[in-house]
Amino acid sequence: MASEGAAAVLLVDQDVSIVREVVPFLAEKGYAVEQVDDGEKAYNLLDDRPFDVLITELNAHRINGMRLMAVAKDRNPEVCVILITREPDIEHATEAMRQGALDFQTKPLNLGKLEAVIQLGLGRQRLVLEQHELRRRLDEKYGLGSLVGKSRGMIKVYEAVRQIAPTRATVLIQGETGTGKDLVAQAIHTNSPRRDAPFVKLNCASIPEALVESELFGHVAGAFTGAVQTRKGRFELADKGTLFLDEVGELSPALQAKLLRVLESQQFERLGDSRTINVDVRLIAATNRPLEKMVAEGNFRDDLYYRLHVVTIDVPSLRQRREDIPPLVDFFFREACRANGKELEGITRNATDVLMRYDWPGNVRELKNIIEGIVIMSRPGRLLDVQDIPEHIRRTTAPEVREMRIPTGATMADVERIVIEETMKVCGFNKERCATTLGIGLRTLYRKLKEYDIR
Repeated sequence: MASEGAAAVLLVDQDVSIVREVVPFLAEKGYAVEQVDDGEKAYNLLDDRPFDVLITELNAHRINGMRLMAVAKDRNPEVCVILITREPDIEHATEAMRQGALDFQTKPLNLGKLEAVIQLGLGRQRLVLEQHELRRRLDEKYGLGSLVGKSRGMIKVYEAVRQIAPTRATVLIQGETGTGKDLVAQAIHTNSPRRDAPFVKLNCASIPEALVESELFGHVAGAFTGAVQTRKGRFELADKGTLFLDEVGELSPALQAKLLRVLESQQFERLGDSRTINVDVRLIAATNRPLEKMVAEGNFRDDLYYRLHVVTIDVPSLRQRREDIPPLVDFFFREACRANGKELEGITRNATDVLMRYDWPGNVRELKNIIEGIVIMSRPGRLLDVQDIPEHIRRTTAPEVREMRIPTGATMADVERIVIEETMKVCGFNKERCATTLGIGLRTLYRKLKEYDIR
């Protein structure tokens, strides 16, 4: 709606009796009502701001209701328009409704009916706004905005998504476990013409082999033990939309053959049924296994591989794009704080440095889980530091002992700061070990860290 408070109503009518009746009635119902008696004044108000409701005479001196409706809809496409006239006019009423009027009423007005139509129109506006907000949130969560990073590898992924999304092409997404292949698939769907149709997922590795066929194609009652009722499969559920098959390399040879048939004909039968079902489904497949090698070894059908391999997106591992770790840490930190109701100051640069040195075998998923765990275990108001990072990460990221370079002309304070900073790095930012290495007390180290702003 045009306003967050009272709905804004513009009444354009020269009939004094109508004005005296309608304005106080709507004002008492909580509407913000503006009233004018000619079209020029109405145009000026419509130019000044959008209205939620337009109530106007169809034709009167200096008032053209159809023209006013067109201008109002240009300002607010969802505006509720009610045209009023002295005499019933089926032809004009039909044309007005065709052009977007919600109702056509004759004088004298039925105020109860007038308000019911206004409520209907405002309800439709709220529904449209909710749909826009849902779309915005989906775009934020699943559009390109959900893919965090500015590394060269991720820029190539973004460019591929933008190129591929508008097409019907089958897509194969390759990458290690935890790299975010599912987010790439969702981004392709969200940016495609199928965005308003279903996006259906199936992880082929998470379901027992005996049930995968039923999950893909559905079954009828009695098709197998336990099949007590007919059930649609993922292909049927994804009709007109997108089906995302994760870990497609786990499919058995028999299922590979059936999947190939669906890709070629967009037809299949439910388990236990002879009736052929036609669908319109775009397939996006993902794998963490080397399908090309599996084809060479005879473990994956070559014809299916070539069918899936129409367009390929390679998602880089996190260790291949370490420069993306700081923005990912910030993104997951804010997300974890919001989800768990925590208020924390942030994460120190030293802590981020440790996270950047880790190889992340579980990739982005592992980083997300680590950050969430750190946030959950931290007291509110704290600045997260190296000691908050799990021990196994600190232990494996401690740099090797190396020589320190002291620049010529450095003051003793500069030397002390460099020595403490480098020793902290060598000790994996473990303050007790650093203090022991330097031969100073822990309280002294804390004082020096604060003095030199080493975090």
